[in-house]
Amino acid sequence: MAAAASVTSLVDEVNCPICQGTLREPVTIDCGHNFCRCCLTRYCEIPGQDPEEPPTCPLCKEPFRPGGFRPNWQLASVVDNIERLKMVSSPGLAEEDACQEHGEKIYFFCEDDEMHLCVMCREAGEHRAHTVRFLEDAAGPYREQIQKCLVCLRKEREEIQGIQSRENQRIQVLLTQVATKRQKVVSEFAHLSQFLEEQQNILLAQLERLDGDILKQREEFDFLVTDEICRFSTLIAELEEKNERSSRELLTDIRSTLIRCETRKCRKPEAVSPELGQRIRNFPQQALPLQREMKTFLEKLCFELDYEPAHVSLDPQTSHPKLLLSEDHQRARFSYKWQNSPDNPQRFDRATCVLAHRGFTGGRHTWVVSIDLAHGGSCTVGVVSEDVRRKGELRLRPEEGVWAVRLAWGFVSALGSFPTRLALEEQPRQVRVSLDYEVGWVTFTNDVTHEPIYTFTASFTGKVFPFFGLWGRGSNFCLS
Repeated sequence: MAAAASVTSLVDEVNCPICQGTLREPVTIDCGHNFCRCCLTRYCEIPGQDPEEPPTCPLCKEPFRPGGFRPNWQLASVVDNIERLKMVSSPGLAEEDACQEHGEKIYFFCEDDEMHLCVMCREAGEHRAHTVRFLEDAAGPYREQIQKCLVCLRKEREEIQGIQSRENQRIQVLLTQVATKRQKVVSEFAHLSQFLEEQQNILLAQLERLDGDILKQREEFDFLVTDEICRFSTLIAELEEKNERSSRELLTDIRSTLIRCETRKCRKPEAVSPELGQRIRNFPQQALPLQREMKTFLEKLCFELDYEPAHVSLDPQTSHPKLLLSEDHQRARFSYKWQNSPDNPQRFDRATCVLAHRGFTGGRHTWVVSIDLAHGGSCTVGVVSEDVRRKGELRLRPEEGVWAVRLAWGFVSALGSFPTRLALEEQPRQVRVSLDYEVGWVTFTNDVTHEPIYTFTASFTGKVFPFFGLWGRGSNFCLS
């Protein structure tokens, strides 16, 4: 490697200024510069030169005598030795590109026409007034531009690759969540299927007992009705027979016969007893436990498919002095009276806010905030980054590490880069805040109507905390 570099350095020292190649039959002119004999001869024969004016050196532009070429045998010997070294160090060196018009090696570049030129092309009339530079000199500025473009393109490529990596991670997290949800659905529905089968057996057994009781009472009813029909048939037959006899026989014991018919007691049995009828009417109530269980199942399934419940409590070390916290750190109320709160780096001193005691660095979490703005004011809920500004003015927007919504009397706003008033069917009184750290979602929902409020998309890199803010006398909130 070092030998190749040395040869390259020597080759640069014995290059012809005209053809930029290794000197062949080197000759020296009056000014002392060396050139290839053939290159200098063609240079002197270029058409368009004034024959009465002596040619000038291609390098220093000093006049020289065309017949005053002096062979430089010592330099020729050096060139021969370099050529041998070059053959040894680079035996497979490829031939350079040649000019298609003159067959000469290309050494120059015309800036105006963006053309590659040989020595003959450079001296032609059409390029005399143009800016012509050696290839390496011309390539230099373009190499600098290319380097600048490469820096920008590589930076943008890295940004795109970063986005790709981040989004692929997010997609992988979502796929994992979907797989977990699928497993949870299969498991919960397996339990539900077993429960439903048990409930079906219970209800079918009850229906079977009702069916048996109805058939039993039908038998009893048929027996009683048959007995009554038989008794009435006997009386009818007796009267019909009396009526067919002679008057003397008809009048014999007629009063006794009529009394027995008139004083008869007709029993009217019921096919279904009141108690059995009530049991049949009350049977739908036997399905009430199933209804309750189904409701519980759906609530549990939706909850487990959603987020982990977060046990949130307020951190008094971060609370603004105008916020009154309850002893259990589950409630906060705004007051214009400043509390005697010692100053510390964690406490907000301008924004009337407070953070939760515990933050999150991963996972999916949810909590509910019950808001009371009956006397006016506003309440802000959301999440913030751990390094959110605590001292001085706090701008509530994602660029400052705040993802939140503000509820005021009559309207709700999403605190994005520019606050956006939201059109909701109902003013929320209970807001569910859900955080998906890996995916980067902060979702707000009306916990009563389940109406979506707003969703932020972010890329979390550090710990984030539940965030709460109050403004206005009487405004307060509590955590569920």
